[in-house]
Amino acid sequence: MKLRMYLIIAFVISVICVAGFAFISTLISDQQIIGFDRTIISVVQGMESPGLTTVMKIFTFIGSTKFVIILSVFLIFFLYKVLKHRLELILFVMAIAGTAIINVLLKHFFHRVRPDFHRLIEVSGYSFPSGHAMSAFTVYVMISFLLWRHITNRAGRSILILFSILMILAIGISRIYLGVHYPSDIVGGYLASSVWVSMAIFFFQYYKERRYNKHNKLLRNR
Repeated sequence: MKLRMYLIIAFVISVICVAGFAFISTLISDQQIIGFDRTIISVVQGMESPGLTTVMKIFTFIGSTKFVIILSVFLIFFLYKVLKHRLELILFVMAIAGTAIINVLLKHFFHRVRPDFHRLIEVSGYSFPSGHAMSAFTVYVMISFLLWRHITNRAGRSILILFSILMILAIGISRIYLGVHYPSDIVGGYLASSVWVSMAIFFFQYYKERRYNKHNKLLRNR
């Protein structure tokens, strides 16, 4: 029953996110999302101030490849040495590595140029989908998934989820604020990572349940 539930949830999430990603990419290709992008950019960058710029630069650094690598090394050590999770470690590494590969492939497929107005920092490369948005979504969803069962009270779990949502949104918004991504790049990044992460978690749960059932069967046959 649990396996069927995981399959249904993963399938529904994947279908919704694939449809959303396809819709956004079509609008981008047809130049029909410029109005939406410019409206959101105007609102976000309209809040510009020296203090807020500093905060946004901090969040964009937290979403950078360098920081994600450092955080990943720490989490790998924590999973392996503290929680003694071998399978979870493999899941985390595959999720992070897969996100990076998918982002590179998608960027080179769509070839979307970055915004060229009011940039507060300079970066290179293509724009869609946002690598920061994809890595932030994957990292913090995986953190929530892996730590969930180790937090027994509702308050702790609520804090974990709210923290993850805050980090995902803040990193995405920082890229819009700093002028290096369109809002549609951020949304597209979230949707692309949603597909990958939901499927990775499903196959992880599928493997664990199969192994658990096999172990129980061997015990009953003794």
